[in-house]
Amino acid sequence: MKLCLLLNVIDPKIGGVMIMGDRGTGKSTTVRSLVDLLPEIKVVFGDPYNSDPEDPESMGIEVREKVTKGEELMITMIKINMVDLPLGATEDRVCGTIDIEKALTEGVKAFEPGLLAKANRGILYVDEVNLLDDHLVDVLLDSAASGWNTVEREGISISHPARFILIGSGNPEEGELRPQLLDRFGMHAQVRTVRDAELRVKIVEERARFDKNPKEFRDSYKAEQEKLQQQIASARSSLSSVQIDQDLKVKISRVCAELNVDGLRGDIVTNRAAKALAALKGRDCVTAEDIATVIPNCLRHRLRKDPLESIDSGLLVIEKFYEVFS
Repeated sequence: MKLCLLLNVIDPKIGGVMIMGDRGTGKSTTVRSLVDLLPEIKVVFGDPYNSDPEDPESMGIEVREKVTKGEELMITMIKINMVDLPLGATEDRVCGTIDIEKALTEGVKAFEPGLLAKANRGILYVDEVNLLDDHLVDVLLDSAASGWNTVEREGISISHPARFILIGSGNPEEGELRPQLLDRFGMHAQVRTVRDAELRVKIVEERARFDKNPKEFRDSYKAEQEKLQQQIASARSSLSSVQIDQDLKVKISRVCAELNVDGLRGDIVTNRAAKALAALKGRDCVTAEDIATVIPNCLRHRLRKDPLESIDSGLLVIEKFYEVFS
Protein backbone atom coordinates (compact mmCIF):
# COMPACT_ATOMS: atom_id res chain seq x y z
CA MET A 1 0.00 0.00 0.00
CA LYS A 2 2.76 2.46 0.93
CA LEU A 3 4.77 1.58 -2.17
CA CYS A 4 1.77 2.14 -4.47
CA LEU A 5 1.19 5.58 -2.91
CA LEU A 6 4.85 6.58 -3.25
CA LEU A 7 5.03 5.45 -6.88
CA ASN A 8 1.97 7.58 -7.68
CA VAL A 9 3.56 10.64 -6.12
CA ILE A 10 6.69 10.05 -8.24
CA ASP A 11 4.71 9.53 -11.45
CA PRO A 12 1.11 10.82 -11.25
CA LYS A 13 0.44 9.34 -14.72
CA ILE A 14 0.25 5.86 -13.13
CA GLY A 15 -3.34 6.78 -12.40
CA GLY A 16 -4.00 6.43 -8.69
CA VAL A 17 -4.44 3.63 -6.17
CA MET A 18 -7.38 1.63 -4.93
CA ILE A 19 -6.81 0.36 -1.40
CA MET A 20 -9.11 -2.44 -0.30
CA GLY A 21 -8.90 -4.10 3.07
CA ASP A 22 -10.41 -4.95 6.44
CA ARG A 23 -11.73 -2.12 8.59
CA GLY A 24 -9.30 -0.71 11.12
CA THR A 25 -6.12 -1.51 9.17
CA GLY A 26 -4.99 2.11 8.86
CA LYS A 27 -5.96 2.69 5.22
CA SER A 28 -7.23 6.26 5.64
CA THR A 29 -4.46 7.09 8.13
CA THR A 30 -1.79 6.05 5.63
CA VAL A 31 -3.32 8.04 2.77
CA ARG A 32 -3.76 11.17 4.90
CA SER A 33 -0.20 10.93 6.20
CA LEU A 34 1.01 11.11 2.60
CA VAL A 35 0.42 14.89 2.76
CA ASP A 36 3.68 15.38 4.71
CA LEU A 37 5.71 13.70 1.97
CA LEU A 38 4.30 15.59 -0.99
CA PRO A 39 6.81 17.73 -2.91
CA GLU A 40 6.25 21.35 -3.93
CA ILE A 41 5.12 22.39 -7.40
CA LYS A 42 5.17 25.68 -9.35
CA VAL A 43 1.75 27.28 -9.76
CA VAL A 44 0.38 30.55 -11.09
CA PHE A 45 -0.34 32.82 -8.12
CA GLY A 46 -4.03 33.27 -7.27
CA ASP A 47 -5.24 30.75 -9.84
CA PRO A 48 -8.06 28.49 -8.53
CA TYR A 49 -6.92 25.56 -10.73
CA ASN A 50 -3.23 25.48 -9.63
CA SER A 51 -2.23 26.05 -13.28
CA ASP A 52 1.28 25.01 -14.30
CA PRO A 53 3.10 28.10 -15.67
CA GLU A 54 5.22 25.89 -18.00
CA ASP A 55 2.63 23.47 -19.34
CA PRO A 56 -0.21 24.87 -21.51
CA GLU A 57 -2.08 21.53 -21.18
CA SER A 58 -2.74 22.04 -17.47
CA MET A 59 -3.55 25.76 -17.57
CA GLY A 60 -6.93 27.26 -16.84
CA ILE A 61 -8.55 29.33 -19.64
CA GLU A 62 -7.80 32.73 -18.01
CA VAL A 63 -4.12 31.89 -17.50
CA ARG A 64 -3.82 30.68 -21.08
CA GLU A 65 -5.33 33.96 -22.34
CA LYS A 66 -2.76 35.91 -20.30
CA VAL A 67 0.06 33.85 -21.83
CA THR A 68 -1.30 34.45 -25.33
CA LYS A 69 -1.37 38.22 -24.66
CA GLY A 70 2.23 37.96 -23.46
CA GLU A 71 1.48 39.10 -19.90
CA GLU A 72 3.90 38.27 -17.09
CA LEU A 73 2.65 35.47 -14.79
CA MET A 74 3.27 35.62 -11.06
CA ILE A 75 4.64 32.25 -9.97
CA THR A 76 4.62 30.73 -6.51
CA MET A 77 5.56 27.33 -5.02
CA ILE A 78 2.93 25.34 -3.13
CA LYS A 79 2.72 21.83 -1.71
CA ILE A 80 0.74 19.36 -3.81
CA ASN A 81 -2.89 19.60 -2.73
CA MET A 82 -4.83 16.75 -1.16
CA VAL A 83 -8.61 17.04 -1.42
CA ASP A 84 -11.04 14.83 0.49
CA LEU A 85 -14.24 13.92 -1.33
CA PRO A 86 -16.98 13.31 1.28
CA LEU A 87 -19.56 10.64 0.47
CA GLY A 88 -22.43 13.10 0.89
CA ALA A 89 -21.04 15.72 -1.51
CA THR A 90 -23.45 17.09 -4.10
CA GLU A 91 -22.64 17.16 -7.78
CA ASP A 92 -22.49 20.99 -7.75
CA ARG A 93 -19.89 20.95 -5.00
CA VAL A 94 -17.76 18.41 -6.84
CA CYS A 95 -17.88 19.94 -10.36
CA GLY A 96 -18.32 23.55 -9.41
CA THR A 97 -21.32 25.67 -10.24
CA ILE A 98 -22.15 28.66 -12.41
CA ASP A 99 -23.27 31.78 -10.55
CA ILE A 100 -26.50 32.41 -12.48
CA GLU A 101 -27.32 35.66 -10.65
CA LYS A 102 -23.99 37.22 -11.65
CA ALA A 103 -24.34 35.89 -15.18
CA LEU A 104 -27.76 37.51 -15.54
CA THR A 105 -27.04 40.84 -13.81
CA GLU A 106 -23.48 41.53 -15.01
CA GLY A 107 -23.42 39.40 -18.14
CA VAL A 108 -20.21 37.58 -17.16
CA LYS A 109 -19.50 33.88 -16.83
CA ALA A 110 -18.99 33.60 -13.09
CA PHE A 111 -17.80 30.15 -12.13
CA GLU A 112 -17.59 28.88 -8.56
CA PRO A 113 -14.83 26.22 -8.71
CA GLY A 114 -15.58 22.89 -6.99
CA LEU A 115 -13.48 20.10 -5.52
CA LEU A 116 -12.24 18.91 -8.92
CA ALA A 117 -10.75 22.34 -9.58
CA LYS A 118 -9.04 22.29 -6.20
CA ALA A 119 -7.66 18.79 -6.87
CA ASN A 120 -6.07 19.70 -10.23
CA ARG A 121 -2.37 18.59 -10.20
CA GLY A 122 -2.98 17.13 -6.74
CA ILE A 123 -4.63 14.17 -5.07
CA LEU A 124 -8.34 13.42 -4.82
CA TYR A 125 -9.05 11.02 -1.98
CA VAL A 126 -12.36 9.15 -1.67
CA ASP A 127 -12.77 7.18 1.53
CA GLU A 128 -15.30 4.30 1.28
CA VAL A 129 -15.26 4.70 -2.51
CA ASN A 130 -17.52 1.64 -2.94
CA LEU A 131 -20.33 3.54 -1.16
CA LEU A 132 -20.10 6.59 -3.42
CA ASP A 133 -23.27 7.57 -5.30
CA ASP A 134 -23.42 6.36 -8.90
CA HIS A 135 -23.83 9.82 -10.44
CA LEU A 136 -20.71 11.07 -8.59
CA VAL A 137 -18.80 8.01 -9.80
CA ASP A 138 -19.78 8.96 -13.37
CA VAL A 139 -18.50 12.51 -12.86
CA LEU A 140 -15.19 11.21 -11.48
CA LEU A 141 -14.77 8.72 -14.32
CA ASP A 142 -15.39 11.43 -16.87
CA SER A 143 -12.79 13.88 -15.57
CA ALA A 144 -10.28 11.16 -14.61
CA ALA A 145 -10.40 9.91 -18.20
CA SER A 146 -10.17 13.26 -20.00
CA GLY A 147 -8.22 15.37 -17.49
CA TRP A 148 -10.84 18.12 -17.93
CA ASN A 149 -14.04 18.96 -16.12
CA THR A 150 -16.86 20.58 -18.09
CA VAL A 151 -19.86 22.22 -16.43
CA GLU A 152 -22.91 22.69 -18.67
CA ARG A 153 -25.73 24.64 -17.11
CA GLU A 154 -28.42 27.14 -18.20
CA GLY A 155 -26.86 27.52 -21.66
CA ILE A 156 -23.42 28.34 -20.27
CA SER A 157 -20.47 26.01 -20.70
CA ILE A 158 -17.22 26.20 -18.73
CA SER A 159 -14.22 23.84 -18.84
CA HIS A 160 -11.16 23.66 -16.64
CA PRO A 161 -8.25 21.22 -16.20
CA ALA A 162 -8.83 18.47 -13.62
CA ARG A 163 -5.84 16.13 -13.61
CA PHE A 164 -5.52 14.42 -10.30
CA ILE A 165 -4.23 11.26 -8.70
CA LEU A 166 -7.36 9.35 -7.70
CA ILE A 167 -6.95 7.46 -4.43
CA GLY A 168 -9.80 5.38 -3.09
CA SER A 169 -10.11 3.14 -0.08
CA GLY A 170 -12.84 0.80 1.02
CA ASN A 171 -13.86 -2.42 2.67
CA PRO A 172 -14.81 -5.19 0.20
CA GLU A 173 -17.45 -6.54 2.61
CA GLU A 174 -19.48 -3.35 2.22
CA GLY A 175 -19.94 -3.79 -1.51
CA GLU A 176 -18.00 -4.35 -4.70
CA LEU A 177 -16.78 -1.55 -6.93
CA ARG A 178 -18.13 -1.06 -10.45
CA PRO A 179 -15.67 -2.66 -12.90
CA GLN A 180 -15.31 0.48 -15.01
CA LEU A 181 -14.30 2.50 -11.93
CA LEU A 182 -11.94 -0.26 -10.80
CA ASP A 183 -10.24 -0.17 -14.19
CA ARG A 184 -9.61 3.59 -13.82
CA PHE A 185 -7.33 3.02 -10.83
CA GLY A 186 -3.76 2.39 -11.94
CA MET A 187 -2.83 0.19 -8.99
CA HIS A 188 -4.71 -1.91 -6.46
CA ALA A 189 -3.43 -2.68 -2.98
CA GLN A 190 -4.93 -5.32 -0.71
CA VAL A 191 -4.52 -4.81 3.05
CA ARG A 192 -5.14 -7.58 5.54
CA THR A 193 -5.17 -7.50 9.33
CA VAL A 194 -1.83 -8.38 10.92
CA ARG A 195 -1.95 -11.87 12.45
CA ASP A 196 1.40 -11.74 14.28
CA ALA A 197 0.72 -10.99 17.98
CA GLU A 198 4.04 -9.21 18.63
CA LEU A 199 3.58 -6.89 15.69
CA ARG A 200 0.04 -6.09 16.83
CA VAL A 201 1.37 -5.15 20.28
CA LYS A 202 3.95 -2.88 18.64
CA ILE A 203 1.19 -1.11 16.68
CA VAL A 204 -0.89 -0.68 19.86
CA GLU A 205 2.13 0.75 21.74
CA GLU A 206 2.96 3.17 18.90
CA ARG A 207 -0.64 4.33 18.87
CA ALA A 208 -0.58 4.88 22.64
CA ARG A 209 2.68 6.81 22.30
CA PHE A 210 1.10 9.03 19.66
CA ASP A 211 -2.02 9.68 21.78
CA LYS A 212 0.13 10.63 24.76
CA ASN A 213 2.30 13.18 22.96
CA PRO A 214 1.70 13.65 19.20
CA LYS A 215 4.47 16.24 18.76
CA GLU A 216 7.13 14.07 20.37
CA PHE A 217 5.99 11.08 18.31
CA ARG A 218 6.32 13.08 15.06
CA ASP A 219 9.74 14.39 16.05
CA SER A 220 11.02 10.84 16.62
CA TYR A 221 10.34 10.03 12.95
CA LYS A 222 11.38 13.40 11.55
CA ALA A 223 14.80 12.34 10.19
CA GLU A 224 13.37 9.26 8.38
CA GLN A 225 10.52 11.35 7.00
CA GLU A 226 12.89 14.01 5.60
CA LYS A 227 15.12 11.34 4.05
CA LEU A 228 12.08 9.85 2.30
CA GLN A 229 11.03 13.33 1.12
CA GLN A 230 14.44 13.87 -0.51
CA GLN A 231 14.28 10.41 -2.06
CA ILE A 232 10.90 11.24 -3.64
CA ALA A 233 12.13 14.62 -4.91
CA SER A 234 15.21 13.09 -6.56
CA ALA A 235 13.14 10.22 -8.01
CA ARG A 236 10.72 12.73 -9.56
CA SER A 237 13.55 14.62 -11.23
CA SER A 238 15.34 11.49 -12.52
CA LEU A 239 12.20 9.66 -13.71
CA SER A 240 12.47 10.85 -17.33
CA SER A 241 15.94 9.29 -17.72
CA VAL A 242 14.92 5.78 -16.55
CA GLN A 243 15.03 3.20 -19.37
CA ILE A 244 13.28 -0.16 -19.72
CA ASP A 245 14.64 -2.82 -22.12
CA GLN A 246 12.56 -3.87 -25.12
CA ASP A 247 12.86 -7.49 -23.97
CA LEU A 248 11.27 -6.64 -20.58
CA LYS A 249 8.49 -4.66 -22.27
CA VAL A 250 7.64 -7.66 -24.44
CA LYS A 251 7.57 -9.95 -21.40
CA ILE A 252 5.26 -7.58 -19.49
CA SER A 253 2.85 -7.59 -22.42
CA ARG A 254 3.06 -11.38 -22.65
CA VAL A 255 2.05 -11.68 -18.98
CA CYS A 256 -0.92 -9.36 -19.65
CA ALA A 257 -1.93 -11.23 -22.80
CA GLU A 258 -1.72 -14.67 -21.18
CA LEU A 259 -3.78 -13.49 -18.19
CA ASN A 260 -6.49 -12.25 -20.62
CA VAL A 261 -6.33 -8.70 -19.27
CA ASP A 262 -8.86 -6.52 -21.12
CA GLY A 263 -7.46 -3.44 -22.81
CA LEU A 264 -3.92 -2.08 -22.69
CA ARG A 265 -4.05 -0.11 -19.44
CA GLY A 266 -2.39 -2.97 -17.58
CA ASP A 267 0.66 -2.91 -19.85
CA ILE A 268 1.00 0.87 -19.69
CA VAL A 269 0.64 1.09 -15.90
CA THR A 270 3.09 -1.77 -15.27
CA ASN A 271 5.74 -0.06 -17.44
CA ARG A 272 5.23 3.25 -15.66
CA ALA A 273 5.22 1.77 -12.16
CA ALA A 274 8.39 -0.26 -12.82
CA LYS A 275 10.15 2.91 -14.03
CA ALA A 276 8.99 4.87 -10.97
CA LEU A 277 10.27 2.10 -8.67
CA ALA A 278 13.67 2.12 -10.38
CA ALA A 279 13.80 5.92 -9.94
CA LEU A 280 12.87 5.56 -6.26
CA LYS A 281 15.75 3.11 -5.80
CA GLY A 282 18.09 5.56 -7.53
CA ARG A 283 18.72 3.51 -10.68
CA ASP A 284 18.35 4.48 -14.34
CA CYS A 285 17.46 1.02 -15.63
CA VAL A 286 14.49 -1.23 -14.82
CA THR A 287 15.23 -4.79 -13.67
CA ALA A 288 12.99 -7.87 -13.68
CA GLU A 289 12.90 -7.58 -9.87
CA ASP A 290 11.26 -4.13 -10.13
CA ILE A 291 8.60 -5.59 -12.39
CA ALA A 292 8.00 -8.52 -10.03
CA THR A 293 7.41 -6.03 -7.18
CA VAL A 294 4.81 -3.91 -8.99
CA ILE A 295 3.05 -6.24 -11.44
CA PRO A 296 0.61 -7.88 -8.94
CA ASN A 297 -0.63 -4.44 -7.84
CA CYS A 298 -0.99 -3.28 -11.44
CA LEU A 299 -2.91 -6.29 -12.75
CA ARG A 300 -4.80 -8.01 -9.94
CA HIS A 301 -7.93 -5.86 -10.33
CA ARG A 302 -7.95 -6.20 -14.12
CA LEU A 303 -8.40 -9.97 -14.28
CA ARG A 304 -11.80 -11.32 -15.23
CA LYS A 305 -13.65 -12.46 -12.12
CA ASP A 306 -14.17 -16.21 -12.04
CA PRO A 307 -16.73 -17.15 -9.35
CA LEU A 308 -15.18 -20.63 -8.99
CA GLU A 309 -11.60 -19.37 -8.56
CA SER A 310 -10.36 -19.73 -5.00
CA ILE A 311 -6.83 -18.37 -5.55
CA ASP A 312 -6.18 -14.69 -4.86
CA SER A 313 -5.76 -12.81 -8.17
CA GLY A 314 -2.42 -11.35 -6.97
CA LEU A 315 -0.99 -14.88 -6.70
CA LEU A 316 -2.21 -15.73 -10.20
CA VAL A 317 -0.30 -12.72 -11.54
CA ILE A 318 2.89 -13.71 -9.69
CA GLU A 319 2.67 -17.31 -10.95
CA LYS A 320 2.26 -16.13 -14.54
CA PHE A 321 5.10 -13.63 -14.07
CA TYR A 322 7.59 -16.35 -13.04
CA GLU A 323 6.38 -18.59 -15.85
CA VAL A 324 7.09 -15.89 -18.48
CA PHE A 325 10.22 -14.37 -16.94
CA SER A 326 12.01 -17.61 -16.14
